[in-house]
Order: sequence, then structure tokens, then C-alpha cells
Amino acid sequence: MNVVLPKKLYSGDLIGITAPASFGDPVEMERAAGYLIQLGLRVELGHSLYRQHGYLAGTDEERARELNDMFRNPEIKAIICARGGYGTARIVDLLDYETIKANPKIFWGFSDITFLHQAIYKQTGLVTFHGPMLTSLCAESLHPFTLSGFHQLFHPTPVQYTEDISELTTLVEGTASGVVVGGNLSLIVSSLGTPHEIDTKDRLLLMEDIDEEPYRIDRMLNQLLQAGKLKDAAGIIVGDFHECEPQRKISFSLEEVIIHYLKKAGKPALAGFCIGHCSPNIAIPLGLEAELSTADKTLIWRGPAVTE
Repeated sequence: MNVVLPKKLYSGDLIGITAPASFGDPVEMERAAGYLIQLGLRVELGHSLYRQHGYLAGTDEERARELNDMFRNPEIKAIICARGGYGTARIVDLLDYETIKANPKIFWGFSDITFLHQAIYKQTGLVTFHGPMLTSLCAESLHPFTLSGFHQLFHPTPVQYTEDISELTTLVEGTASGVVVGGNLSLIVSSLGTPHEIDTKDRLLLMEDIDEEPYRIDRMLNQLLQAGKLKDAAGIIVGDFHECEPQRKISFSLEEVIIHYLKKAGKPALAGFCIGHCSPNIAIPLGLEAELSTADKTLIWRGPAVTE
């Protein structure tokens, strides 16, 4: 697949903010958008930020139409998702991938947005970004590393994750390289058997999640193992599993579950990445080749994620 890089941002560029999954507090969303304005960007808030349809930010058709329109609009240079929650898998078949391919631009989000990352990459080859959304920017105190992740959108330099950011732990030794794919474990698993199923062959698989007990993580990793997704991967990037501790008296620990399956997979694996529902929440590109080294304890992309 040909890699498609979005163009970098310049001060004064217009970015669109949309809620393709669940709805949030519009007042908080508007406040959080102020951080993006401080970066020198202009902001267009989508109507989805003010809609409620059950637990969704509007009907499937409304959310898909807004996302399609933002890709179609030449004035909008980047699209930042307001929040995750649930709902992106419901709109992937309503997206205009020809429009997205003809108008490649920065697309940014995580958690439930994982399903959109997978679908867009599979259909277009566009590099997208796993990074903090407006809900992440609503926190009372923001870690400098969370905010600094946006700088990669302005400067075409390769992203590097080292132990200067967080302590990394080797689970399976080795060096591996490949395109980085994945994101939220629950969404990765929910893609299996669909036209948008994740392809991990010779790729670096990123996994993170939130509010899932170890037995649920066990079930999902077992499914990925049986589906061949763990053994197909070149290497594994273990992000943050936030509040995934056992709630029952007798249980394996989260660490025991993850180690059990990654040792079965036998592919180089590093854990401890602050990627996901955590602070700091480090932003990284998806769909771009990187190298994972357990000896150096690094994850380094081989090129910039944006172009001039």
C-alpha cells in the first residue's frame, strides 16, 4: 500500500473538530478547543458537538456527513476528534473514502476512533494520528508532553519514543520494524470478521484500553492469538491499560495476562508506553513505518508523518 502523508499545519490554519462517536459537554469542549487556538490555529466546531442521539453525537448519517464534509472542505487542514466513547464502527460504511483519498489531511483521535483509523488506512493509505482529543484537554492540569504531541503536526521530523518519556519494560526481547497499526484493544477485536479487520502482518501492533478487567483482556488477547493477529505481527507496542485492575478477589493480574499471550506470540514486545487513556498521552502516527528495539528500549519512526 502506498503511504499517503497529510500536509503539515501552519499558524492560522483552520481545523475542524467533530464528534464521530459519543457526545460530550459542549461547554467543556469549547473550553478545551482553546488549547488548539493557543497553538495559533483557527477552530471550526462541528454541529455534532451539540447533538445528542441516545449515547451518540447525532445519528449515524449526521456524524458521517459531518466527517465527509470536513474532508471535502479545502479550508479545513486538519480534523481533530472531540471524544471517543462509542459509535465510530456504525459510520465506517457511510464514509466517502474517495473524497478522503482525494483530500488527504491530518486526522487525529484515539480510543473509539481506532475503528476509523483502521478503516481510513485500509481504504486510502492515509497516515493518521493516535493522540489526545478534546476530552483529554479538559483535564484540570495538562502534562506538557500531552500538549507537545501536537507540535509534530507543524514540523516534519520523525517521532521518537525513548525512556526520556517513560520507563519501558521488555516483555519479549528483539528488534522489529514495520508499519504501526492498532490502538484500542476492544476496537481492534471488534473489527475481526468485518471488511475493516485489522491487518497485522509484518506490522507493529499497538494495544491500549480502559476499564477492562484482566479476564476481559484475557478473552480479547486470546481471540487475537487464535485469529493469528499476534503471531502475524512483527512486534507489539503495549500502551496504557487504564483502570484495568481486577475487581474480584481471585484473578490473574493484568501483567500476568499480557505476558502470557505475548510470550505465546513470541514477537518483540515493549510495555510502559504512555499511549492511551493516561497522562501524559503521547501522540504517535499510525500507518507509518517505525522500529522497535527492546535492547535500546526505543520506538523510532523512520520518517516524518507530515509533508511540506
